[in-house]
Amino acid sequence: MTWRETLDRTAAYLAGKNVPDATVAAELLAARLLKCGRGFLAPHLDATPPERHLEALRRAMARLAKGEPIQYVLGEWDFRKLTLTCDSRALIPRPETEELVTRALAFLKSRPSDAPPPVVVDVGTGTGCIALSIASEYAGPAAIVGIDISPDAVALAASNAARCGLSERVHFVVADGLDDFDEPEAVDLVVSNPPYISTSDCASLDPRIRDWEPRLALDGGPEGLDFYERLVPDAMNVLKPGGGVFFEIGEGQGPTLEKLFFECGFDNIRIEKDYAGHDRYASASLSSAG
Repeated sequence: MTWRETLDRTAAYLAGKNVPDATVAAELLAARLLKCGRGFLAPHLDATPPERHLEALRRAMARLAKGEPIQYVLGEWDFRKLTLTCDSRALIPRPETEELVTRALAFLKSRPSDAPPPVVVDVGTGTGCIALSIASEYAGPAAIVGIDISPDAVALAASNAARCGLSERVHFVVADGLDDFDEPEAVDLVVSNPPYISTSDCASLDPRIRDWEPRLALDGGPEGLDFYERLVPDAMNVLKPGGGVFFEIGEGQGPTLEKLFFECGFDNIRIEKDYAGHDRYASASLSSAG
C-alpha cells in the first residue's frame, strides 16, 4: 500500500469518526512522519510507508478518534513565524491571537524613536506564543515577560523559548496576574489572551476544546469577565504614561470592556472585530501626560 492509499484510508477512517477536516488531518500526520511540510507530500505518495510509520499513524488516528485535538496529537503547531510545542498544558494557539500580536507590535513600533526599550508583559502566556512572537518580530531591544498562574504552562513556554532560540529575549515566571508588578509606571505594554468564556458556556463548548484544553485557561467566571475586571485596574497601576493594553475578548464583550477602560481612566479605547464580524480585540492606552 502506498502513501497515497494510506492517506485515503486514513482520511476515510477519521471522517467516519467525525474528526474535523479529516483529509487535512491525515496529511498533517503524514507530513509529520515524513518530516516535510504538508505541501511537499507529492514526492512521497507513490512510495510504500515503512511499518514504523504505519504504527505511529495508527496511534495518532486512535487519539484523534477519541476527540483529542490534532495540535496535541502532532505535538506542535505553527503560530506566525514560529513552530511551538503544543500540548494539554496550555491552550492551542489560534489565528485570532496572531492578529492580537499584530496590534501589539504596531503599538510598540509607534513609540517615539528615542524612547527607552519597552517593558512588555504577556499575562496568561500559555504556550508563550504572544511573548515569543513579539520577541521574534520586534526589532529593537525589549524586556519581555510572560506570566501564567500555571507552573505547567510556564514550563511549556520556557521550553518553547529554548526551541525558538529566544530564551535570552523572554523571561517566563509563575505569577497570578500582575500581582508581582507592584512598582508603579514600570510597564509599557500589557497584552493578554485571557480566559473569557463564561462558566455556563464552557459546558457547551466543542468537546475537542472542553474535554482537552485546560479549563483554567478557558473559564472566565459567570460572565466571562472576571479576568478583565481584575486586570484592567491593575494595568492602570503598572503602566507608564503612554503605555497600552491589548486584550483578546469574547463575542459581545466589547461594550463592557469599553466601559471598564473608561471608568479606570484609559484613553484611546478601541473595540475591534475579527474577520467573522465579532468583537475580538480591546485596546486602550494612558495619556502620555499621565
